Amino acid sequence: MNDMVCPITNGLPKVRERPLDPPAIFGQLRDEQPIAPMTFPDGARGWVITGFAHARAILSDSRFSSQGSLKHLAFASELATGLDIEKDLPPGQFEHMDPPEHTRFRKLLTGEFTLRRMKAMVPQIERIAAERVAAMRAKGRPADLVRDFSVPMSAQVICELLGVPADARGRFEELSFRALSLDMKAEESKAVLDAIVNLLVEVAMGKVAEPGDDLLTGLVTGGQLEPAELIGVTLLLLVAGHETSANMLSLGTYALLREPEQLAKLRADESLIDNAVEELLRYLTIVHIGVQRTPTEDVEIDGVTLRAGETALIHLPSVNRDPERFPDPDRLDITRGAIGHLTFSHGIHQCLGQQLARQELKVGFSTLLREFPDLRLAVDPDTIPMRDNMTIYGVHELPVAW
Repeated sequence: MNDMVCPITNGLPKVRERPLDPPAIFGQLRDEQPIAPMTFPDGARGWVITGFAHARAILSDSRFSSQGSLKHLAFASELATGLDIEKDLPPGQFEHMDPPEHTRFRKLLTGEFTLRRMKAMVPQIERIAAERVAAMRAKGRPADLVRDFSVPMSAQVICELLGVPADARGRFEELSFRALSLDMKAEESKAVLDAIVNLLVEVAMGKVAEPGDDLLTGLVTGGQLEPAELIGVTLLLLVAGHETSANMLSLGTYALLREPEQLAKLRADESLIDNAVEELLRYLTIVHIGVQRTPTEDVEIDGVTLRAGETALIHLPSVNRDPERFPDPDRLDITRGAIGHLTFSHGIHQCLGQQLARQELKVGFSTLLREFPDLRLAVDPDTIPMRDNMTIYGVHELPVAW
């Protein structure tokens, strides 16, 4: 490894000094050493990337592999706490594959997540959001926006897209929430994973008996996936699609309620919603740890040689705060042109469900602000419990009143 100081020696710090900003050390690294050596918890040597241009270059470089790079990061991936990535997760986790294996899975799904198809889902998303608002009103204030709005809304959207029946959605919500904890022991992680897999097997068998007009039926009856691959693909879509959108809705609302000037701008001009969603995605970057890539050969970037096999962890929250790409990046500004952020990654692994997430966020934020014109936090904002112990950042609960 290059003769450089190693500032991070036992995994990445996760607790933030300020709830909406990445830990300060990453800003320091970005200014002084945007490609910095680090030691992973298992003792492996690698790199942490905090510069926007450096991250984008790595994510678009075919010499960097997604396969196997999670082995150093037991704390850093969905369902990975204490698990053996290759042995315990079912096949079909194409997020961690390289071409041509990755290409085979991606092609099966790309047509299902086009912008046109996701926009066609907007009426369904609006209906679901309206139902959640009605349930909040019926329950009375204060409400927990996480449990009463964001989680059930997001779960219902992804479950309707995939065709998960209503009687299985509650079990999925609970298991998905537990799956992303960073605090679980290996035995509990394995038990949660097994429970999710069993649930998905049950749902898939139901599609064989009673096909529907949904994505999962298409995968089941298409004959292009082995049964275990089918379960793995569905697992990835369910957990990734549900947890990210749910936490963005809650954390984004928290951010807007802490920034009354920005909230007032959005209330005054609903046409700002597209800009607001992109800026919140950039500013909050809820992939709390980052994404990983491993060079398959020695690669030099900006004068630094990343040796073959030395995993590079791209810390997306700090990458999206790079002042060379986004001026005054630590300020939330819903009028900013934040297009081009890396929240959904970049290159061949760019998030398949990003257009669905955007539609959910637009509908979710617009519905909340329209239906609750005086929506406010019901507690001191500094007492809100943050998800420092989860792979997807957010708030554990968000008490609100109106």
